[in-house]
Amino acid sequence: MATFPPPSTAPAGWYPDPSGHGLCYFDGTGWTRLGAPSAAAPPFSVPHPTLPLLAGVGALIVLAASLLVSRLVGSLTDGVQAPEWVFLALSAAIGYGPSLGWVWYVRRRWADSRARNTGWQFHPIDLAWGPLTWLAAIVAQAAVAAVVLGFNIPLTSNVEDVAGGEITTTYVVGIVLTAVVAAPIVEELVFRGIILRGFIGRMGAITAIVLQGILFGVAHVDPARGTGNIGLAMVLSAIGMVLGTTAYLTRRIGAGVLAHAILNGIVVTLTLTGVTDRLNNRFDEPLDTVVVAPTVVVSDLLTLEQLIVDEPHPAEPRGDENDAAAASVID
Repeated sequence: MATFPPPSTAPAGWYPDPSGHGLCYFDGTGWTRLGAPSAAAPPFSVPHPTLPLLAGVGALIVLAASLLVSRLVGSLTDGVQAPEWVFLALSAAIGYGPSLGWVWYVRRRWADSRARNTGWQFHPIDLAWGPLTWLAAIVAQAAVAAVVLGFNIPLTSNVEDVAGGEITTTYVVGIVLTAVVAAPIVEELVFRGIILRGFIGRMGAITAIVLQGILFGVAHVDPARGTGNIGLAMVLSAIGMVLGTTAYLTRRIGAGVLAHAILNGIVVTLTLTGVTDRLNNRFDEPLDTVVVAPTVVVSDLLTLEQLIVDEPHPAEPRGDENDAAAASVID
């Protein structure tokens, strides 16, 4: 850094590191490398990392292709006899494998600092940002749900498949690993780590945040739900925008992964323990068409591939395992 004298007339701000790795902050008298900003650096003054638009478009194409293939495989395996874990593993591999492959390609092809340019970082402060983001997502979710109900927009919950059929120990472990661990990591990498950064490189931050949020909601559409997808996509889009806002402000996806996991974890727990069924029994119609309880019904619960394959699909309970196994897990 000593060989890179500060400009005599340049204002304080972030400048490219002459070594070609990241940015440095010039406070008017000296330089501080990105990652250790000086006290003079204002909050959120670090320029948001960007990726080429092709990186974001490619992520969308790969995601769409995996959804279509997953739907096809779900149809072809309907009625096939095999251990339940085989269908769960196949579902996860088809749904997440291609997207993870694209993330790996992007990090090698375009990112000058691989972890930083896809946002795959976690700071201790994210333990606070995560719950705050979750709370903001719940508020946004409830607000949009109120609009959906107020205007009688069709809405169908995306949790109905979770408790259908025999719920075995294998199924419970599989859905928890997929919805609470894999989905938050992969979806945040794809939507907030690549798509958002690819859009920000070509459009304003607000436009990019809104657009990636809408695409996040649309990605959860299942043709089997018909017009009920309209309200569901609207609510999930609001969640996607909140997650995108946090990713933009923090310049990483750690807090979003945590918030995403909390959202999914709560709904998985309430659904698998039968809480939603007991709530439904208190109303004449299903809960999602009467109350739309924010943390119970409308949430990004299932993985993308699970939402678009025919019923029954690899994510649903299968096999002939006995009821005792299910009883040991579910109330």
